[in-house]
Amino acid sequence: MLSSTVRKHGLAVAGICAMLLVGTACSDTKAADPAPSTGNSPGATSPSTPGSSETPSPSSTPSGDPAAANVQIVPAKGAAAVRPDKPVTVTSPGGELSDVTLKDSTGGKVDGKLNDDKSVWTSDPELKPGAKYTLTGTAKGSDGNSVPINSNFRTLAAAGNLKASVAPLNGETVGVAMPIQIFWNKPVKDRAAVERRLTVTSSVPVEGSWHWLNSKQVNYRPKTYWPAGVKVSVDIATQGVNAGGNIWGAASRKIDFSIGKSVITKIDVKKHTMTVVINGKLARTMPITAGKTGFTTRSGTKVIMEKYPTKRMDARTVGIKPGDPEYYDIHDVKWAQRVTSSGEFIHGAPWSGGAQGRDNVSHGCIGMSLKDGQWYFSQTLRGDPVVVTGTTRGMEPGNGWTDWNDTWAKYKAGSALA
Repeated sequence: MLSSTVRKHGLAVAGICAMLLVGTACSDTKAADPAPSTGNSPGATSPSTPGSSETPSPSSTPSGDPAAANVQIVPAKGAAAVRPDKPVTVTSPGGELSDVTLKDSTGGKVDGKLNDDKSVWTSDPELKPGAKYTLTGTAKGSDGNSVPINSNFRTLAAAGNLKASVAPLNGETVGVAMPIQIFWNKPVKDRAAVERRLTVTSSVPVEGSWHWLNSKQVNYRPKTYWPAGVKVSVDIATQGVNAGGNIWGAASRKIDFSIGKSVITKIDVKKHTMTVVINGKLARTMPITAGKTGFTTRSGTKVIMEKYPTKRMDARTVGIKPGDPEYYDIHDVKWAQRVTSSGEFIHGAPWSGGAQGRDNVSHGCIGMSLKDGQWYFSQTLRGDPVVVTGTTRGMEPGNGWTDWNDTWAKYKAGSALA
């Protein structure tokens, strides 16, 4: 498999990404866009903190014999309040290390590697906050004698543990416009430090960028749509990262997903038509109706967020109350696919058959025949793009998955490493 790694300048709840979506019906209601958080104030532990990573200690009584296996370990044995983002090192000048193992109290192993002459072992700087670690191994001197390595220490306690929820789901197949979305359980103050721990690899080389929507969400999209059929891995190596304000990464995770066939939908509101292009070829053109005056359908690039074979649409969810001439409550809307948080869907609408292809009569949704709706539903995946033109009303940032409405330059500028 050909791999390409995209890490900006050196660079989905667990297992299920829950996204708050307001409204379940056609509406002109705006979705809130959280204000971004700024700042870069990492929680820090002074080098003078007892047991800091700068404090070495021998694992055994040092010998004056240069051929003996003398060992130094950082941090010192029994140390407390060790920074999770600092590596553990074992050094045996003139000796050779073997079987060096670093584990936490639950048996979780920390990866590490030896240098070329096996005299220095260095762990990954990805420790859990507030955890006890045990270090074991063997050092052999040039005199042929071996000494055991046995040490332990504790990492500092965090004010809060940073964890991630991710979309898409692990193992999911999604559309070519699917953004990778990471939702943090705590605000991230040091965005650059966290972003450096995020890596995207793909089976086909893809240029992409991270983009911070606010202090609790960062997204990733490629410069152009994902290639059809590509395999993608997301490595969120945030265990031990200092997110600022004494918030530390408590876990890392990896998500693998696939891109399905290319299904690109284009809707022309003025012409009342919807065209579907599959893998570069026109598959179908369908008559549709869109939002009427006062409920204008938004123009812009939308992304299919949810799919429902049957969906209840109650206007009360978008602020239209019973008694209002515009009120409706339809319990069995067929083939409904959400494209905005505020309530725009693409769905079957047999009640508007006379207007489809001729007039716009909906409350913002795209309506079509049940036959066309069923066919379209069978072709799409979560993450497929829907490009709408023909209205003067644009997409509000954050009203759905709006990553594709920024220019590439603007999107890249949303990276903490730009």
